Amino acid sequence: MSSGPAAPAQPGAPLVRGVAPAAPATTSTASTSPASASLASPVSPGAPTPVAVPPPAGRPHVRPPATAARRRWRPGAAGLLFGADVLAVVLAAVFGGGLPHGLVVLAVLLALNAWAGLYRPTPMAAALDELPRLAGHGLLGWLLSGGGPALLLVPLFAAAGRGAVYQLRRAAVRERPRRTPVVGTGTAARRVAAMLAEHPEYGMRPAGPVDPDRLHATLGGVRAVVFTRAQGDTAALRHCWERGVTVWLVDPEPPLWFPAAATHLWGYTCRRLDPPERRPPGADLLKRTVDIAGSGLALLLAAPVLGGCALAVRLADGPGVLFRQERIGKDGKPFTMLKFRTLRPDTDQEAATRWTIAGDHRVSPVGRLLRRTSLDELPQLWNVLRGDMSLVGPRPERPHFVDEFSRMYPGYADRHRMPVGLTGLAQVSGLRGDTSIEDRTRFDNLYIETWSLWADLRIMLRTTASCFRLGGS
Repeated sequence: MSSGPAAPAQPGAPLVRGVAPAAPATTSTASTSPASASLASPVSPGAPTPVAVPPPAGRPHVRPPATAARRRWRPGAAGLLFGADVLAVVLAAVFGGGLPHGLVVLAVLLALNAWAGLYRPTPMAAALDELPRLAGHGLLGWLLSGGGPALLLVPLFAAAGRGAVYQLRRAAVRERPRRTPVVGTGTAARRVAAMLAEHPEYGMRPAGPVDPDRLHATLGGVRAVVFTRAQGDTAALRHCWERGVTVWLVDPEPPLWFPAAATHLWGYTCRRLDPPERRPPGADLLKRTVDIAGSGLALLLAAPVLGGCALAVRLADGPGVLFRQERIGKDGKPFTMLKFRTLRPDTDQEAATRWTIAGDHRVSPVGRLLRRTSLDELPQLWNVLRGDMSLVGPRPERPHFVDEFSRMYPGYADRHRMPVGLTGLAQVSGLRGDTSIEDRTRFDNLYIETWSLWADLRIMLRTTASCFRLGGS
């Protein structure tokens, strides 16, 4: 659990009404903490409103533009390849393999081909390159079906059909190549653009080179984008994925550690860059179920501890055992977070905009003990039970700092794709208190993109261990 700022926010405390568009920021490799940055920007009072953070990464539905005459539906490459595989099994079954056995082979072949990505062809896809995998998938289907030897011909029929599809596809895209921005600067981008212009059989009509910072202005009507260098900043990649644009990495001079290329474009290594896998269906419901069960049980078991902490704070610091402070949750929505009071700020403005660090002279001995043991965070179990927070997730921050950090650190606003948490990967990795916001941002986004129930359990176990080591701030 992270020890947040120990300061109350009264109703009407200053809130930031929106996050300004991210300004270009120079990212330093050195860790940067908020204590070393000037964060005292003016804030105006007002009612709590959601902070405008970018929407979660994904592929939103975009309605195609209306046209005077609707075009006739035509199957894409994936549909034609699927049909070629079905036709191959049907032909083998007719030649003596048996229809019931053929259905088993078909189910195995289609499933394994889809898993191997054989229905997402690359610009240079070739049937002979796919034949070894087709043979393996077809052989496994034949063994499971127990059919006749004619079904062993399925891989050959499928390869022949796929070869015909690829020939038709190349002929079609040669006549009408699609506009494709080439992202990059310098000689590499110019070489890739020239290569695509000379080889229309790849179906890409190069536009550019385009600077990565200006890519968003060129994506209208684009289905694919070519990057000529791996991007350290993933903002341009995320923007393409959100628009449903296919991203290719075509590097004329790949580094030595670059893995074996899946394909090539006129000798240049070419690889598809896919977005991180989405969480499986039902994952959000499962996480919420664990949150309700875990927080409810924890509140029951920790009731004596909660009562003892409340009594200690009341005796040491007087009335006002709990304090409430506005924090930003999932999708930029504000909520009131609860904590045991460990200090009293001088003003409400200070509570909303001052970064609290360890060693503050205003922290009482009781408050210092609560922070070191992270017991001051226990009231947030009620926030978890209410649905404001989760047991595990990125730690919530005040609106003022969400505004500042979203402008200063690329990817910070992406943390709000998931419910905020009582603890998180950044906290159990030592990034708590007055530590680098850039590092926290990286850890939080890594947690979101690689989430699993087992990862949550590991983080909760590590959090429990850190509490016994008095690792709070």
